[in-house]
Amino acid sequence: MKQFLAILMLTFSAFALAEAPKVGEQFNAVVQLIPTDNAAKIEVMEIFWYGCDHCNQMEAPLNAWVKKLPSDVYFKRVPGLPAPHWAPMAKTFYVMNTLGVSEKLHIKLFEAIHKTKTLNPTDEKAAIEWVTLQGGLDKLTVEQAFKSFAINSSLNRAAQVFRASGATGVPSLVIDGKYITSSTMAGGNDQALKVADYIITNVRADKAKTAKK
Repeated sequence: MKQFLAILMLTFSAFALAEAPKVGEQFNAVVQLIPTDNAAKIEVMEIFWYGCDHCNQMEAPLNAWVKKLPSDVYFKRVPGLPAPHWAPMAKTFYVMNTLGVSEKLHIKLFEAIHKTKTLNPTDEKAAIEWVTLQGGLDKLTVEQAFKSFAINSSLNRAAQVFRASGATGVPSLVIDGKYITSSTMAGGNDQALKVADYIITNVRADKAKTAKK
């Protein structure tokens, strides 16, 4: 991991910017390298929790940012799972994906928790009812999805990702499975996205150098 940081710091210095992001301040290396879904591209992963108001506030700038990502970068979300009471929303995220209603309900779920305050993010039974009603789904189908082996396996992976990332809160952004920044580290949501842009640029340059060897 020290090698990753050394490469990134050297590349930063080549840009000769007055205020380059600093290791241990605006970004850091992950605790353990996280495998990405596509080694040919640069992965940006948001670790988030629906119950987090900072994650709710991140949605607008993040979605606008994602729409402008270059073709060699792809984005994914993984629910944060540092504690048991975050599990209901992590399950809800994966269930919505499994049942094909994520695009329809993702923003609505944030709104139900933070705007209308009609849903407790730690209440699994309430989450089942909400997904059933808002998704126009059969309740038994939703209940079975919440209890499925596949969803529990996804939760185990999410917990592993959270530990490996070294995240201390959400929202956090993990770039290419190697580096992590966050709203707290960078000083705000917009700043975190700028740090992510900076890291992406340097990871791209590093990949190009590696490809030439």
